[in-house]
Amino acid sequence: MEIKKIGIIVADTDEFRLLAEKIKKGEYVKETFLRREKLSFMTDGFTQIVTVHCGIGKVNAAAAAVHLVDIGCGAVFNYGLSGGISGVRRGDMFLGTEFLEHDFDLTMIGYKPCEKPGQTYTYKSDKRLNGLVKSLMPDIKQGTAVSGDRFICDDKTRAFLKDEFGAMSCDMETAAVAFVCEYASVPFACVRRISDDAGADAAESYREMNCSSQTELSDFILECARRAAEIL
Repeated sequence: MEIKKIGIIVADTDEFRLLAEKIKKGEYVKETFLRREKLSFMTDGFTQIVTVHCGIGKVNAAAAAVHLVDIGCGAVFNYGLSGGISGVRRGDMFLGTEFLEHDFDLTMIGYKPCEKPGQTYTYKSDKRLNGLVKSLMPDIKQGTAVSGDRFICDDKTRAFLKDEFGAMSCDMETAAVAFVCEYASVPFACVRRISDDAGADAAESYREMNCSSQTELSDFILECARRAAEIL
């Protein structure tokens, strides 16, 4: 029987460390991807989970997504911490269903904010994977996430992202992964924990949560990845 591969992309060093600690308790293979750690392991005789520490930002995330697609991953998950824009509070779990790159701007030549010529305006996550996530966490919040190469920590920008895009959360990677997966026809899902309110005190709130042991988040994404092979 053909081995199914499920990919997991993690941007932040501390967030990946928690995942790596769990993986290294069993048998695994360690490799490098663009000078960062890549760990893979078998959950059974037919499913391989491949985890990549991509680094922060859209370019790093997109590169990792292309790599996972190229090695044959049949689904890709992304997880980490996110800023809360609307409808969520610090500590909430959030499932992204629609994604935009909020820092892409060609409005000066007639395009909408975030619109890329010849491309889909928004990218979407996979309904089957979203259903899996919700079956494991029925009360998870869900909605639009925006991504950009900027840490959002001011009320004015937060209000713009809410009013312009209906955003519920913001981060620095997810939309880039969503784009690669949608255009490669690979199912994608993103689960994030809200670390801050993207306002003036966002940096302090983020550091506080990032330094705490968010072990339940890595546990949850591993369970999602294990079960994904059963539905794809």
